[in-house]
Amino acid sequence: MELGKVTVSINKAINAQEVAVKEKHARTCILGTHHEKGAQTFWSVVNRLPLSGNAVLCWKFCHVFHKLLRDGHSNVLKDSLRYKNELSDMSRMWGHLSEGYGQLCSIYLKLLRTKMEFHTKNPRFPGNLQMSDRQLDEAGENDVNNFFQLTVEMFDYLECELNLFQTVFSSLDMSRSVSVTAAGQCRLAPLIQVILDCSHLYDYTVKLLFKLHSCLPADTLQGHRDRFLEQFRKLKDLFYRSSNLQYFKRLIQIPQLPENPPNFLRASALSEHISPVVVIPAEASSPDSEPIMDLVEMDTASQSLFDSKFDDIFGSSLGSDPFNFNSQNGMNKHDKDRLIEQLYGEIAALKEELENFKAESARGMMQLRGRASELEAELAEQQHLKQQAQDESEFLRTELEELKKQREDTEKAQRSLTEIERRAQANEQRYSKLKEKYSELVHNHADLLRKNAEVTKQVTAARQAQGDVEREKKELEDSFQRVSEQAQRKSQEQAEVLDTLKRELAASRQELQVLQGTLESSTQAGVEQSTRITGLEQERDSLSQAAERHGEEVAALHAELQQMRDRLGREQESSKMELEMLQAQLRDKQESKEQALRQHVAEEQFALLQGTAQEAKRMVQDALSRLEDPAHMACTGSADCLLSRTLAASECVERLQDAHGKYVSDHTAIGSLLPCLALFAHLVSDTLLQGSATSHLAPMEPADRLLEACKQCGSEAVSYLSALQDPGKVKGADCSLLKICLGHISTIGEELRPRGLDVKQEELGDLVDKEMAATAAAIETAAARIEEMLSKARAGDTGVKLEVNERILGSCTGLMQAIRVLVLASKDLQREIVESGRGAASPKEFYAKNSRWTEGLISASKAVGWGATVMVDAADLVVQGKGTFEELMVCSREIAASTAQLVAASKVKADKDSANLCKLQQASRGVNQATASVVASTKAGKSQVEEKDSMDFSSMTLTQIKRQEMDSQVRVLELENQLQKERQKLGELRKKHYELAGVAEGWEDAAD
Repeated sequence: MELGKVTVSINKAINAQEVAVKEKHARTCILGTHHEKGAQTFWSVVNRLPLSGNAVLCWKFCHVFHKLLRDGHSNVLKDSLRYKNELSDMSRMWGHLSEGYGQLCSIYLKLLRTKMEFHTKNPRFPGNLQMSDRQLDEAGENDVNNFFQLTVEMFDYLECELNLFQTVFSSLDMSRSVSVTAAGQCRLAPLIQVILDCSHLYDYTVKLLFKLHSCLPADTLQGHRDRFLEQFRKLKDLFYRSSNLQYFKRLIQIPQLPENPPNFLRASALSEHISPVVVIPAEASSPDSEPIMDLVEMDTASQSLFDSKFDDIFGSSLGSDPFNFNSQNGMNKHDKDRLIEQLYGEIAALKEELENFKAESARGMMQLRGRASELEAELAEQQHLKQQAQDESEFLRTELEELKKQREDTEKAQRSLTEIERRAQANEQRYSKLKEKYSELVHNHADLLRKNAEVTKQVTAARQAQGDVEREKKELEDSFQRVSEQAQRKSQEQAEVLDTLKRELAASRQELQVLQGTLESSTQAGVEQSTRITGLEQERDSLSQAAERHGEEVAALHAELQQMRDRLGREQESSKMELEMLQAQLRDKQESKEQALRQHVAEEQFALLQGTAQEAKRMVQDALSRLEDPAHMACTGSADCLLSRTLAASECVERLQDAHGKYVSDHTAIGSLLPCLALFAHLVSDTLLQGSATSHLAPMEPADRLLEACKQCGSEAVSYLSALQDPGKVKGADCSLLKICLGHISTIGEELRPRGLDVKQEELGDLVDKEMAATAAAIETAAARIEEMLSKARAGDTGVKLEVNERILGSCTGLMQAIRVLVLASKDLQREIVESGRGAASPKEFYAKNSRWTEGLISASKAVGWGATVMVDAADLVVQGKGTFEELMVCSREIAASTAQLVAASKVKADKDSANLCKLQQASRGVNQATASVVASTKAGKSQVEEKDSMDFSSMTLTQIKRQEMDSQVRVLELENQLQKERQKLGELRKKHYELAGVAEGWEDAAD
């Protein structure tokens, strides 16, 4: 089949006339898809049609496209999937029109998109939906879940078909015979395809519901039954209304659904189900093809009717003709007269009838003429209205173009607003979830604190009990000390009494010795002393007896003291034994209590550890589940944020490992492990979500690796937290694999960082100072070169050339001075920004912290220095006569743009009330004025030089002037062509420069 024929058929089938699509054109389009095995030709023609500007054109496109999806080649669906988004946009656009074909086109486009999605998800279903029961079972793969989902998709598909059915009927005036009009048939024609689809979808839905009811409980399928009942009633009503329309009666035989819906709760009802069959006649005649009688045949028929009437009146036989005198030779005169009178009477009656007929004809003519006049007047009015409608159409078309532009702007704004709202909603949901998790953690933390307080109270009570035992022990020791002291005091008192007795005995002995000396000395005194001696002897005997008594008492006291010492020794030994027994009992009791208390505290602490690890595990699992959440697909992030989160998580893992080691060696050191677990869960979850958000903006291969690394990191974190919950695995829990996963994520994040951040952070501060110094040096060098060129020009040039060069170089010198002032002001402002913003940090740390701003400042400084060097080179070439004035003007404007970039980069972090900022803005205005001076002096010099080369045509002939004119026209066309190409080249260069600058400075990440 020829491609041109298919293209013509497509254009004829899809046109702006409000008539139904002709079957032969649609058939040609279908055959074309089978011939080329696809729909490339169809879409190449359709893409050139103004479907968004004409509703009738879009409606007929939907009709033809529906036919191709049903009866065309199987590759039509594959070739059309790329245009699915365009169909959705067109559907939303037509949905804003509430009259005419607007809503019809919107609903039809939604139906086509649903049909494409259904056949994409279920490739076993052909476009015309004709399948056997075995193929239907194979489509569900004998899985009840697949049958359940397939039923839901068929319900959605049938719902779209019924919506189009109802919308078309509601747009028609059923009080009139709209099905025989061209406009009505244009709207009704696509419903044939809808009826064919609905019959199959209804049949398959009934069979699938019976199959589901045989496998699932009836309560589970209550929603399916309610939805089927609603669609059954709608479809039955629409089939009944369609079968009564004259248009459908000759084109399609519509089946009638049963009076009552099938009873799915009774399995035997499936045998009573009859599949609806739609019958299309082989050749359906169109009402437009009825034979039209020719005017000549009408005249012949009317003439034959007149002859029959004449025969009825006068007779048809020649033999009975009264004017045939040849056959009346035997008639008498009386009969002839009577016959003549009879004929005269009949003639008079005929004349009267003829006059009545003429009068009636005249009245009819008058009425027809009046009607014609009315129709002419109505025609003139209609023409006038048509003219007004055309004018109004032109006006509306203009307004429509404006509205289209406004609508496009509005749609862009709405899309951006929708995107912002979706991001805001996702962030709000994320915030709400985090808030709930935080509240839950706070509640759990409060419970843990209460449990810790109870444990502390129990420990305090145990310590108090231990203190009581120690006090009792101390009291026993004090009582033993007091008994020892009393025994010691008694021993001392007895020793003192014994010493006193000894001293008295010694004194008695001394007195006895004195008395003996006195006796010896007094023996010489005589006898008179004998009595005295006898008395003294008696006294001595008494004293000896007393001393003996004292000795006996001392011995008794010694015996009593020894008995007391023995008793005290026995009491001390018994007290010591009792004390040792009490101490042993106290130690045993204390050790048992301490052991039970330690066991209880250890259990409570491990319960705290398990609860905290469980909550942390739940947070990480929630983050892992959100990686697959479609609502999270709209969240995006930068590689810098991911690296910061990964670094924080790695540091937290190090602290967690140290705290875990301390806990393993000493279970009482749980106070440092629990906070680390909570922070660990938060940072790891944040790292996973940030990694997923970063992968949404990354290329395919790094994005997949990053997402896989995040999932592996989450699974390792969950494994580690699960090990902390198991008493047998808590000592062997290791987070080294988790650190490896975080390092892998950090490596991928480093790969995804913008190229502009390749400079080390600690080198940014030095690089800023170097670039600013290099810029100042470049400006000084440029000013010196301009002064040197000016001196050479004054020495070697004269006249107009000297004047032009002096003016241009002078303006360039002024521009360099203005740029020098601007650079100095920028340095002062930069120094003020660093001093006010760095706080306790060093300037290098401030530059590293604000790396984006620092790189913008470096880029602007480079641009200023480079522009100054290029402008000096251009001025040198102009002075030497080798360059162009345009190059010098472009260089000066480029310098102005670079200085504006430097001013903008310096103003970003400056205080609006800063004096240095005012100086910088004033210097920027000075640069603009100097740039304008350079451009003005360059233009003046150019015009002054061109005046010297004024053209003289006085000596040229007419032919020469004509020849020169033609050459000038050719030159003008060539220059215009070159100008257009150079402008295109300039646009592409600017676009590429913008892309490279954006990649180098991280504009994309900043925008995200």
